Amino acid sequence: MKVNAVNLTEAEYALPGNRTCPGCALSLAYRHILKALEGQVIVTVPPSCLTVLHGMYPITSVAVPCVNTPFASTGASATGLVAGLKATGRKGLTVLAIAGDGGTHDIGIQSLSGAAERQDDFIYICYDNEGYMNTGNQRSGSTPLGAITGTTPILGKQQSPKDIAAIMEAHCLPYVAAANASYPLDLYEKVRKAKDIKGTRFIHVFVPCPAGWQFPYSETVRIGQLAAETGLVVLYEVENGVFRLTAASESIARKGNLRPVRDYLTQQGRFRNMTEEQINRLQEWVDVRWKRYLQRATGLQNWTPPE
Repeated sequence: MKVNAVNLTEAEYALPGNRTCPGCALSLAYRHILKALEGQVIVTVPPSCLTVLHGMYPITSVAVPCVNTPFASTGASATGLVAGLKATGRKGLTVLAIAGDGGTHDIGIQSLSGAAERQDDFIYICYDNEGYMNTGNQRSGSTPLGAITGTTPILGKQQSPKDIAAIMEAHCLPYVAAANASYPLDLYEKVRKAKDIKGTRFIHVFVPCPAGWQFPYSETVRIGQLAAETGLVVLYEVENGVFRLTAASESIARKGNLRPVRDYLTQQGRFRNMTEEQINRLQEWVDVRWKRYLQRATGLQNWTPPE
């Protein structure tokens, strides 16, 4: 049965009263991730905004067990939890490693890659707010071209972001997906699907950050929607090598064209210093990437893992 707002489970595992900023998309995403796993989960997290959301023992607003691990070792921590559950005969629990873009694209990529190469049996979710937001909004490997950050304060970042989902797909994983906190039911369904698959599963989740990106707290969901409507964020899944667009991205592919990237950029203070050359460069990057996704969606570039 396809999930909707009416039949979504009523149980809550991320409770009110957490310490995230107003309008934080991470709390919206995390709420639906835990609902999809029905609370039958052990979470491991590195230093991040999610550590702030959980709070410090014994005071926490999250009703699932959590292991705090060093920044670089989220993948290794998840591997250890899987091994521990197996050694003690515990069944029915999902191990969930969840880290930000800094702890995934950059600092944590080594342990994640090692676990993925071994096909260790856990879900890894990267919640991507496109910078090191917990420590002052420094640029990360996920920060987009032109964005002002604590370490790119004047001209903005000069490079395009790293495609972490493509990197993880290259590990021949059974399930890779890209989601967006502004489309929580799509995220919920992807986590539910990942729950029933064995091996390393990877989900990249786009989470707008009003404090770091400089937009009104009330506009979080709309900013996420604009990211999808302009093609800066594409929603899809790759299951056993078969690519499929989902949610808003699938609808755009069927019904019409992308909105101009400028519509997204003008809503955020972090892009206020972008030049016309940078805007055109970013638009070209989006157009090329969107064309590639459309080709995959029509079956021209599907990949089948080796036997």
